Amino acid sequence: MTVHFVGAGPGAADLLTLRAVRLLESADVCVYAGTYLDAEVLGHCREGVRFVDTQDLDLDEITAELVGAHHQGLDVVRLCSGDPSVYSAIAEQTRRLDAAGVPWDVTPGVPAYAAAAALVGAELTVPELVQSVVLTRAQARSTAMPEGEELERFAATGATLVLHLAITRTAELAERLTPFYGAECPVVVVYRASQPEQQILRGTLADIGAQVAQAGLRQAAVILVGPALARHGSGESYLYAASRDRSSKRR
Repeated sequence: MTVHFVGAGPGAADLLTLRAVRLLESADVCVYAGTYLDAEVLGHCREGVRFVDTQDLDLDEITAELVGAHHQGLDVVRLCSGDPSVYSAIAEQTRRLDAAGVPWDVTPGVPAYAAAAALVGAELTVPELVQSVVLTRAQARSTAMPEGEELERFAATGATLVLHLAITRTAELAERLTPFYGAECPVVVVYRASQPEQQILRGTLADIGAQVAQAGLRQAAVILVGPALARHGSGESYLYAASRDRSSKRR
């Protein structure tokens, strides 16, 4: 049998892919992180499925659940919040599954930053203003950041920044970013995007720290920083420009 790593999206039960829903409907075991997942997502599972909440389990205990289910001939869905390609810990999980001879595959999901941008109607890459997006995180009680990945290095590019696992340090990070973007640079914080508890805070680097503190946000939030969030700019994409030569496409 196969272990399916499935992106659960930002939380809403209707933001899963069709493939993700099919896998949930046929799963014998569903392993999920209860801290970040909206319970309605689990409603896609059939009656009788065995649920395993990993919020109190370590990596070895999670791996034991996956390997054990495989040896019992059971199909397993390992739900990852957002998309498995970002901060999902599938690298270490799949490494252990390979060592145990357990097959696995990955189904992508809607990442939290994409859901956050959609909620505020933002394009993170505005022509002639910013054309790059940096996904990164803050370091506190977490794995050390690799050398060269300091926040200031990314800020110096002027790219739109997407900060994960950083909500408890919002004020400090805003202060570090201000020399690069300016105090009036727009910031959007989205807590539990697409879930019933969803909150959206809009501000600038000058005031977003105070807003987050007043709201009491401590987890499950993504921070978007950059001029693209201001919804301005005169640049337009060359792809759709009237001046672009499209004659070769018409032949």
